[in-house]
Amino acid sequence: MAERNVLTRYSKRFWKETIQAYLFLLPSFVILGVFVFWPIFYSFVLSFFKWDFSNQRNPYFNGITNYTKLFKLDMALPYSFWTAVGYSLLYLVLGLFFARVIGLWIQSRRYSDHASECLAKKIPLYLLVLAALFVLSFVFAKIQVVVLLFLLSAAIVAGLVWIKRTVNIRPTLGLWGSTFIVVGVYLLMLLVTGVRFELLDFLTVTKESSVFVKAIYNTLYYVLLTTPTQIVISLCIALLLNVPLKAKAFYRTSYFIPYVTSVVAISLVWRWIFNDEYGLLNYFLSFFGSDRVKWLTDERWTIPTIAVVSVWKSVGYNAIIFLAGLQSIDKFYYEAAEVDGASPGQKFRHITWPLLSPTTFFVLIVSVIANFKVFTQIFVLYQGLPGPYNNSGMTMVYYIFDKFYDQQQMGEASAAAYVLFMIIMVLTFFQFRVGQQRVKYTS
Repeated sequence: MAERNVLTRYSKRFWKETIQAYLFLLPSFVILGVFVFWPIFYSFVLSFFKWDFSNQRNPYFNGITNYTKLFKLDMALPYSFWTAVGYSLLYLVLGLFFARVIGLWIQSRRYSDHASECLAKKIPLYLLVLAALFVLSFVFAKIQVVVLLFLLSAAIVAGLVWIKRTVNIRPTLGLWGSTFIVVGVYLLMLLVTGVRFELLDFLTVTKESSVFVKAIYNTLYYVLLTTPTQIVISLCIALLLNVPLKAKAFYRTSYFIPYVTSVVAISLVWRWIFNDEYGLLNYFLSFFGSDRVKWLTDERWTIPTIAVVSVWKSVGYNAIIFLAGLQSIDKFYYEAAEVDGASPGQKFRHITWPLLSPTTFFVLIVSVIANFKVFTQIFVLYQGLPGPYNNSGMTMVYYIFDKFYDQQQMGEASAAAYVLFMIIMVLTFFQFRVGQQRVKYTS
C-alpha cells in the first residue's frame, strides 16, 4: 500500500494532481493571455506595419520604417554621430588612464616595502597607452587635445618616476574614485582648452531635431532627477520613523497617504500650488525675497516641476519599504558596534547601508521602471499638453499616447512602445548585473 501512494512522474496520481492544478490556474491563464500576452504580441507585430487613420482597415507591412522614422532628424547636424563618439571615447579613456595611474600611486604609498620590479614592467604599458592616445588625437585632428595630452604626459612620466616602490597588486580607486578622476579630467579639458563633450553636444542638438529623441532625453532627465531624490528622501524618512517616537503610526500613515491617493487629484492640487500668479509655493518663496518662479510656463522648470509631484507622491511608499528593511536588521550588529565604540555614522556605513542593500536594490528597480512610465502628472499639470511650449514635457509614454490617440498612427506608436521596452530592459539587466556584485543578502 505504501508503494501505491508514492508520487512519481509516471504515476496516475501525479498526472491527476497536475491536471487539477492547471485547471485551477486556467482562468488566470485565460485572463493574462487575453489582456496581457496577446496585446504584447499583437502590438509587436503592428510595429512593422503601416497602420494609421488612412490605413485603419487594411494595414500593410513596411518593415522597420516605423522605427527609422522615430529617429529621423529635421535638420542637418554639424558632425556625425561616430565623430562625437570618437571624441567622447578619447576623453573617457584618458580619464580612466589617469584614474589607474593615481590608483597605482596610492597603492604604492600604502605598501612601500616591496621591490620596484613591477615599475619596470608597467612603464612600457603606460607609454604604449599614451602613444595610442596621441595617435587618436592626431587622427581626430584637434590641436587642443594634442597640446593638453603633451602637458599631461609630462605629469604622467613624473608620476611614474615618483613611484619607486610599486607593489604588484591591482591598483583600483573604486567606482566613486574613478568617476571623480574621469570627471576631473573632462573639467580640466573644458577649462584649459574649451574642449566640450561632443557626444553630449550631439544629443543636445539632436533632441531639438526629433520629437522622439527629445522624448527620450526628457525621460532620462526625469528619471535621473527623480530616482536618486526619491531614494535619499525615503531613506531619511525611514531612519526617522525607525527611532522611538510617539504617534509613530500617525506619521507612517501621513507619509503613505499620497501614494494611495489618485494621481489626478494630486496633480490638480499641485497645479494650484505651482500657479505663477497666486500659487502657494511662490507665496512662501516671497518671504525669502525670491521673485516669482514660472513653474508651469517656463520650459526650464517643466521636468523639475513634474519631478517634485512624483517625488511627493511616491516617497511614502519607498519609506515604508525602507522601514521594513531597517526593522529586519538584527539588533545584535548594533550592540556589537556599540561595544566597539562605533559612532552613529560608522554604524550606518558599515552595518545599516550594507544590510539594507537588498531593499535599496528593490526600491531602485521599481522606481526606475515606474519613472520611465510618467504620463498622468504631465497631462494634468499642463492640461493635456506636453509642457508649456517646445515639447518641454514630452516623455516617451506621452509620445506614445500622442501618436496613438491624437495622430492615429498606431504603427509608430507600437514601435515607440517597444523602444521604451528595450531601454527599460537594458537598464534593468544592467542593474541586476551590478546588483549581483553589490547587494549583500543575509540569512
